[in-house]
Amino acid sequence: MEPLAYRMCPRNLDEFYGQEHILGKDKLLTRAIKADRLTSIILWGPPGCGKTAMAQVIAKMTKNSFKKLNAVNSGVSDIKNIITEAKNLLMNPSGKVVLFIDEIHRFNKSQQDALLPYVEDGTVILIGATTENPYFEVNKALISRSTVFKLEPLKKDDIIKALNHALEDKERGLGNYIINFEEGTIPHIAELAKGDVRKALNILEMAVLTTDMGPDGGIHIDKKTVEECTQQRVTEFDKNGDSHYDNISAFIKSMRGSSPDGALFYLARAIAGGEDPMFLARRIVICAAEDVGMADPNALVVANAGAQAVNLVGMPEARIILAEMAVYVAKAPKSNASYMGLNMALDDVMNTDTGTIPMHIRNAPVPEMREFGYGEGYKYAHDYEGGYVEQQYLPDKIKDKKYYIEK
Repeated sequence: MEPLAYRMCPRNLDEFYGQEHILGKDKLLTRAIKADRLTSIILWGPPGCGKTAMAQVIAKMTKNSFKKLNAVNSGVSDIKNIITEAKNLLMNPSGKVVLFIDEIHRFNKSQQDALLPYVEDGTVILIGATTENPYFEVNKALISRSTVFKLEPLKKDDIIKALNHALEDKERGLGNYIINFEEGTIPHIAELAKGDVRKALNILEMAVLTTDMGPDGGIHIDKKTVEECTQQRVTEFDKNGDSHYDNISAFIKSMRGSSPDGALFYLARAIAGGEDPMFLARRIVICAAEDVGMADPNALVVANAGAQAVNLVGMPEARIILAEMAVYVAKAPKSNASYMGLNMALDDVMNTDTGTIPMHIRNAPVPEMREFGYGEGYKYAHDYEGGYVEQQYLPDKIKDKKYYIEK
């Protein structure tokens, strides 16, 4: 028998839980599916949010030929075979095919290019599913000819609805079992699933199938049982995937925003996900220079020393050093004046006629060059009280420009 999660896959839009932001009443995708007027789409979201389920609903509702490929074990020849079948008007009068490609981000450039002309001429209505950011992983030409829909992890209430549906359904679900739950167990399963309805249904099925029937003929399931079926909660983090970029972005923004709690949380996620500790150390060093800057120059000293210590010690003890670095940078006062000043100067250097270096601060390695004005009139700062003297340093064309603006 197929797994419960497979059996309970939605048969129509009414059985689809969650994603109201794209499948709500009168939403574009809902109208397109119901009218069988779908154009090429990319479904982007985490595992268990309903990408494959949505494709199967479309398969049941479309009058066009529907084909499915998994990018892991498919190639250009599979695409060409599907196109040949689609263009056979005896077998497929519409001359079109709805092609669902699971994990489309795993197709290489040549495989994605092979799809392009057929998506462009309408022979293929593409449904691509990906857990990775399609704007990074999918051919830009395919993206430009498709509508990207971002699916979110399911809300706890939506997962509870899916679980209750599975418990009530006698044809495909567990409706023929007598199951008694400890109070709060179903919400607990939904919590453990962390937005993944497939995981929730797998936990439920495992709990039911591995629990002996009681004397009363019922199966009694408590929170401890479902936790055993869940085993270790998997961190939603892939050091090579899109969540890597989201997590490191949140880590840096927490330090920048002076939140040591946020910095430690996202640091923990990265460490649990197997992130390279030296990568994390480098990001902290950069944040110390970019965001703390001259408000506390010692932050860069601490971060740099920490990075050297991380390299020397290695994991798992390096996490102690990383935590100290992250908290110091998060708690330090902030100023990006030096960094932003450099950006403004770079912009002027690259895009503006800034003129020439003033003659009095040019290099004059030999006395003869002074005859041409090199170094003439230069005031040596240490000859003046406090080691400071007023003189022009910027070129004439930008002599009044301010780059370093203290905040």
